[in-house]
Amino acid sequence: MNRNSYQLDMCNGPLAGKMIAFALPLMASGLLQLMFNAADIVVVGRYAGSPSLAAVGSTTSLINLIIALFMGLSIGSNVTVAQDLGAGRLFQVERGVHTAILLSFCSGVLLTVLCVPTAHLLLAAMSTPHDVIDLATVYLRIYFLGMPGSMAYNFGSAILRANGDTRRPLYFLLFSGVVNLVLNLFFVIVMRLGVAGVAIATVASQYISAGLVLRCLCRENGSIHLNLHQLAFDRKIALRIIKVGLPAGFQSIVFSLSNVVVQSTVNSFGSTVMSGCAAAQNIEGFAYTAMNTFHQTGITFTGQNYGAGKCKRVDRVALYCIGFVCLTGLCTSLILYFGGESLLGFYAPDDPEAVQMGLVRLRIVAFTHFTCGMMDVLVGILRGLGNSFLPMIVSMVGACGVRLLWVWFVFPLNPTLETLFLSYPISWIVTAIAHAITLFFVRKKAYAVFDPCGSAYERVEGHHPSVEQDVT
Repeated sequence: MNRNSYQLDMCNGPLAGKMIAFALPLMASGLLQLMFNAADIVVVGRYAGSPSLAAVGSTTSLINLIIALFMGLSIGSNVTVAQDLGAGRLFQVERGVHTAILLSFCSGVLLTVLCVPTAHLLLAAMSTPHDVIDLATVYLRIYFLGMPGSMAYNFGSAILRANGDTRRPLYFLLFSGVVNLVLNLFFVIVMRLGVAGVAIATVASQYISAGLVLRCLCRENGSIHLNLHQLAFDRKIALRIIKVGLPAGFQSIVFSLSNVVVQSTVNSFGSTVMSGCAAAQNIEGFAYTAMNTFHQTGITFTGQNYGAGKCKRVDRVALYCIGFVCLTGLCTSLILYFGGESLLGFYAPDDPEAVQMGLVRLRIVAFTHFTCGMMDVLVGILRGLGNSFLPMIVSMVGACGVRLLWVWFVFPLNPTLETLFLSYPISWIVTAIAHAITLFFVRKKAYAVFDPCGSAYERVEGHHPSVEQDVT
């Protein structure tokens, strides 16, 4: 198949169809990843017991917290490459690809070196129960050995997405996920390694997916071609990646911190509640991933069209993404609300009390989950415009601030799971409104760069303020 067939022309022609063509493989990738993760949890829950299930589930918030900063840098890579592609700065694209991949290798090694020896301390700081902490430590230490592979895959996929290619990352993920599942069954059921087996299978799949995406980039003939012998940091490109990626990473960190606070509170209810909530959180991940597809779509389509100076199309991208994410969120909310008990039964078939505890979380979060999707889409549009600092501030004050204040001051008044989980929809609604107001003002300033008079949006092709100063 011609490699050009994987690309999308985001800057010309009808938008809606191309956005769906971009989003569906991306959604399938995310859902497949969650299905494989769910299989991990189902296998460990069925064949290693509730303590092992609680151990794996209790690490999710901590892992997200630790890798958030570096995943933010992958978003910065996506925006930088997409804007340069839209502006036609192909030499800039080449430098961006090599800078991003080298940055991914450094990020992965740094995470491994820092987190493997400190895993037990980090879990203890989260108030992980004594009957779970040793198993969770084993899982976490092995998991972080796979960080170089995980970072390489995510940065490489971000580059392919910037070029409109979401299909090949899906194929790579499908293959590595099947390997993960097979190894999972072997290590847990046959070898009886428990949480260690799950972690080893995950690490193996991470390196396989990384190898596939790097091989893909090395075989590209265009501007996103990767030559591993030419890896080098370009200072100006790196600064542009950091300008978008660092605030995005800090925003994720603050979100994860607030989730860690919630998880620590959940941990105080004991391992049965932890098991149920871990299963519910995994199920919610399917709905969140389906909606988050349009966050990623918004970033890439906005980045390319803003790079090309087509600001009217950026407005249309925003409207389409909001419409798509609301429709997706409402559909998944209905499924979670009415089918939650059956879904939870797959995770803990022999623990009806854990199922009921998970159901408490699902039924509170489900009906307002679409507001979380709207919040993320608005952040994606802002990042695609190159503005990542304001969304970070708004999210810190809005979603995270409201959530933490709720946990610290409202929850103690009525310390139940219902009260605790109400912090999520309230924080999403407040922050979505704040992001909409922020976007209204940011777009005016961003578009004025192309037309100081503020009357016409379109501009001469090939000029982009964010890269013009980098051209020598």
